[in-house]
This record gives sequence, C-alpha cells and structure tokens, in this order.
Amino acid sequence: MDDFIPMSAPFFGGEEIDAVTEVIRSGWITTGPKCARFEEDFARYTGSGRALALSSGTAGMHLLLKALGIGKDDEVVTPSMTFASTVTQFVLAGARPVFADVDYGTLLVKPSDIEKAITKKTKAVIPVHFAGAPADMDPIEEACGSIPIIEDAAHAVGTFYKGAHIGAKNLAVFSFHPIKNITTAEGGMVTGGSNELMDRLKLLKFHGIERDAWKRYGKSSDPSYDIEEPAFKYNLTDLQAALGIAQLHKIEEINSRRTRIAKRYLAALSGIKGLDLPGVPVYDHIHSWHLFVVKSRSLDRSTFMQELAERNIGYGLHFPACHTLKYVRKLFGKTDLPETEAASERILSIPLFPSLEESQVERIIKAIREIFG
Repeated sequence: MDDFIPMSAPFFGGEEIDAVTEVIRSGWITTGPKCARFEEDFARYTGSGRALALSSGTAGMHLLLKALGIGKDDEVVTPSMTFASTVTQFVLAGARPVFADVDYGTLLVKPSDIEKAITKKTKAVIPVHFAGAPADMDPIEEACGSIPIIEDAAHAVGTFYKGAHIGAKNLAVFSFHPIKNITTAEGGMVTGGSNELMDRLKLLKFHGIERDAWKRYGKSSDPSYDIEEPAFKYNLTDLQAALGIAQLHKIEEINSRRTRIAKRYLAALSGIKGLDLPGVPVYDHIHSWHLFVVKSRSLDRSTFMQELAERNIGYGLHFPACHTLKYVRKLFGKTDLPETEAASERILSIPLFPSLEESQVERIIKAIREIFG
C-alpha cells in the first residue's frame, strides 16, 4: 500500500533545530529575550503596533474578553463556522454567542448578517478569517462602529486584506498550533490595541506580575515583584519562541508552497460533479491557504472519508458548526443558519502543507476523481 499522506505536517528544517539548540545551550528556556524578539518580529511583519506572545490562541481570546470586561448578559457576535474554543470562551465568561451566517462558497462570515445580529447588548464582534482567506472587513467595521472587533486570525498568518496584513488595524488573535502555517508546537499571539490594553494583557498573562521573569533573574537584577491583580499563566517559552522566529523568517516560502498546491487542486478538481471547491473572495486580498476545504454534495461525507482512508490519505473536519454543539443548543436554543448548516454537513479538509510532494498531490487528485466517479 502507498505511504500514508497526513492532512497536515509542520515544515521544519535545520533553522528550527539550530534555534532550539541555541536556547537550550543558553540555559534560559522559559519566557525571555527570544519571546521579546518574536513579539517584535511578528508586530513588524503584520504591521501592528504591538504583539503579545501567549501559550495559545485560546488564551489570547480569554484574556481579551477579560480585559474588555465582557461577561454576564453581554452578547458577542461571531460566525458558527469556527473552532469551538472561541465560543467556549464566551460561555465561560458568562456571555451569549450570537451567530451570523457564512457564505456557502467561501465559508466567510457575511457582513450583512453581522449587522443584523448587533444589538444594544453586543460588546464585541469576532469575524473569522477562515482557511486563510480574509473576511470582508470594510463593511464589518462600518456595521460595528465603536463596538470592539477581535479578528479571529488563527488561520491567517500571511493573509492580507486590501494591502494590509490581518491584525494591522484591529485586535487580532493568531494561533501557532502544529497544523497552522507557522508553528511554535503550541502558542498564540495577540496583536493591536492601545498600549493601555496591551499592558493589561501582559499583566494578565503571567500572574499579574509587573515585570518579566528574565528581567528579575538576570545579572544584577532585582528579584522582588508586586501583583496588581490576580491573573493567569499563559506565557510562551523561549524554546517555543525560537521556533516561531525561525518559522516567521520563512513564511513567504511556506505560503508560496501552500498556494502552489491549492492552485493545482483548484485546476485539477474543478468540474467534478458533486464536489464543491473553496470559493475565493472577489475583493483584493492575499490568501494564505491554511486549509483546502471541499464540500461533498453527491456522496455522503462518511463514505468520502472511508474512501480516502482506504487509499491511505488523511483528512480533517473544519469545523462542526458551533451552533449545533450539544451544550450550545442546551444553553441557547436553536439558531437558523441555512448556509452554515448546508456547508457544515458537507465539508472536508484534504491534505495541504508545504512539504507535500508533487507525486502526493497527484495521488490525492487521482483518488478524489476516482471516488466521485
């Protein structure tokens, strides 16, 4: 049998190995100068004022909701087509998720649905840049007015909207999970915001202590500290930041490889009856192709998955619609989102990662053509 092709795989080389080795040899492996460097590099790359490295994207969402004072009886507008951790953070804060529908083709939230969902109780709007494509931010920003926008940029390292990188304008949360375009094994980043807000997030990420640990334990340092408010432990380590610095350095190569594979899929799989390919936004943008999500209309998804598995080809499901999750329905009742539901029943992510070989891409294309007859 042919070797297994995973849905995703990190793109590591000698640079990452050398970077991590350097940190280990330095003797300082937790949050320190490498994290500070990673934050500076990421802020520069995205064009954001500031960046704050964290243990996960979920941690970033948690801290932002806390810092913005979002809690009991507040509402947060977001698409249901997103990973459940985002919605879970609203619920744990005591807020109510209000779901907006997406476009079936692009799986991006509809600005008109966001506008309809906003009420006097809306305390934040969270558009999702799905699969590496940017949501249409101009009409979303117009609809929000003074309501805070937190861009879910977990899929969007290297994604640009009308000439600007995601996170350059509004608050944004990025993820560096192993399947993301760049990875720190686990990790996340918050960008944007006022200095006051970012300083508050910095306090909240590490016990409320007002100074970095590496500054308290370095040569001739003062190890004393004070705590301004009780907080959390969401810091990124220098071991992880070293990976992030190396990965960010080759983001253009990573996304160029992803784009080349995505374009091959779009050309080779178009016209297959019963298979819908990813829609591409009509406005000016750069797609980072984090995922390649197809929709099976003529074949039951479980059969599609079984057929791929029999051919030793991996796949992913991004995502079960959040408004259909058991706990969400139990707490908030039923929500009618026709395009989200139509897509959610059919979506499947096929392999897409930088080290995917041309022969593997052709094998995947051949398999899908066979499966759909």
